[in-house]
Amino acid sequence: MVVRCAAQLGERKRHIGVLWQFADDDPATGRGLSAFRQALEQLGWSEDRNVEIDYRFAGGNSDRYLPLAQELIASRPDVILATGTPITATLQRETRAIPIVFTSVSDPIGAGFVASLARPGGNITGVLYIEAGIIGKWLAMLKEIAPRVTRAALVGNPKTTPFHYFQRAAEAAASSLAIELVPATIENSEADIERVIESFAATANGGLIVLPDTTTSIHRDFIIALAAGSHLPAVYPERLFVVSGGLLAYSIHDVLDFYRQAATYVDRILRGAKPADLPVQAPTKYETVLNLKTAKSLGIEVPPSLLVRADEVIE
Repeated sequence: MVVRCAAQLGERKRHIGVLWQFADDDPATGRGLSAFRQALEQLGWSEDRNVEIDYRFAGGNSDRYLPLAQELIASRPDVILATGTPITATLQRETRAIPIVFTSVSDPIGAGFVASLARPGGNITGVLYIEAGIIGKWLAMLKEIAPRVTRAALVGNPKTTPFHYFQRAAEAAASSLAIELVPATIENSEADIERVIESFAATANGGLIVLPDTTTSIHRDFIIALAAGSHLPAVYPERLFVVSGGLLAYSIHDVLDFYRQAATYVDRILRGAKPADLPVQAPTKYETVLNLKTAKSLGIEVPPSLLVRADEVIE
C-alpha cells in the first residue's frame, strides 16, 4: 500500500493537540507518547510529513488544566488526545466542537463524556481504562494474599479519579469478603498522603487498595514506601507499582496499547469519522504481577494458587 503525504496530495498538514496529565520528563509520558506516535506512523501520519502535533503537559498540577486546555483549543486542532478524567472534563467544558479522544478514563458515562459506550453521541470518544467491577477482584486478591485483613482502605484523590464510582463497586464486594471498606481520600501532597495512610495503619489488620489515579501515579514511590513502612499489604492498579516495590497488581496487560488504540481513533477522525459514531473501546486482557521480595519483607507466605496464577513474579 502506498501512503501519500499531505504535501504530495496538495493538502494542508493536519493538526493534533495533546493534553497530557503528567510532566514531559515522566518516564510514563515518554513511553505513552512513543507508542502513540509509532501507531500514527504505521497509519500513515508523520510529524515530518503530514501532521503537526501540539503538546501540552500539566505535570499533575490541576491548576494548569484550564489554561493549557484554552491554549490548545485556541490553536484550532483537528482532534485532541486527552489523558485522564479531569483533563477530558476541562476540555469538554471548553469545546463541544473539536473532536476529543481520551485515554485513562474509567467512568466516561458517569463523567458525562459519552451517552453510552456503544454510541458516544457527542464530540468525545476514547479508550476505557479500568471498569469499577475490577475492584472486586482487587479485594479478593488482597484477602487471598493476606487472610488476616479485615479492613481495606480505598486510596485515591476524588479530584483526579472517579472515587465514588469505585467506592460503590467496592462496598458490594467488601461485604461478601467480610472486609470493612474505609474510604481514604487523599490530596495531591505527600504530607496529606502520609497523614491518611498512617492514620489508617494505626488500627490492626488493614490493607490498601490503591486506585488508578493521576495523584497515586505521581506519588507512586512514596505510597509504596508508606505501605512498606506501615507494614500494610496493598493491591495496585498497574504493573509499574509492583516493579517499583509494591506487593501485588491485577492490571491491564499492556497499558501502552491504550495509546495505540487512541491513535487508531485519531486516524479515523482525521479521515472524516465522527467521535459520536466511534464506540468507546475497552481492554480485554489483564495480568497478575507479584513481588515476592515485598511479600517476604511483609512476612507474607504467598498462597501457591496465587503463585501459579501470576503472569509475572518479581524476586
